[in-house]
Amino acid sequence: MDSNEVRRQWADRSGEYSPEYYAYYGPDETSESLRGIFEDRLDRDARVLELGCSSGRHLAHLYEHGFENLSGVEINADAFETMAATYPDLAAGGTFHCDAIENAVTDFPDDRFDAVYSVETLQHIHPDADWVFAELARITADLLVTVENEGEDGDEAVVNYVQDDFPLYYRDWNRVFTELGFDQADVESGERDTVRIFHAPGAGGS
Repeated sequence: MDSNEVRRQWADRSGEYSPEYYAYYGPDETSESLRGIFEDRLDRDARVLELGCSSGRHLAHLYEHGFENLSGVEINADAFETMAATYPDLAAGGTFHCDAIENAVTDFPDDRFDAVYSVETLQHIHPDADWVFAELARITADLLVTVENEGEDGDEAVVNYVQDDFPLYYRDWNRVFTELGFDQADVESGERDTVRIFHAPGAGGS
């Protein structure tokens, strides 16, 4: 499966793991964890971008807690209809890009966002598109947060097909982003995902 096929699968996704699926479940523990991270480290007017925002459950949780300068990238066009119906305030107040991450990020200027984050999204980037991680580093002025399934120790570069359906590519995100000059400020391993908080070069933070 090449990178174009991976993107096509997510653009057409319905049923399980679709925008409607995530809207049905709404904000969760990850949403609350992200809120805590951003409240501790950012001002409420910070420019925040979610990669693979789907119908917006994590962004909606941030919006409800005072973050209003929010943006999202999502490849599935159905997500925005679901967002408008489920989180109308977010849909009206945010800025959204219906495109693949690989296409959208190249149009953003350097340091465009104070914070960029992903939740179980970068793990689906095909190895052919590894170049996009340098683009993410380029557009991040301060904080980069990854909430991704990293597999077991030593699994990097291994692909796992979820339910024999779509691919998940394990990576060591600490290595990926520290090699791009970022400093890892914190890490927390959960039952399925690992949360990593990075600061951009020269951004400081703790």
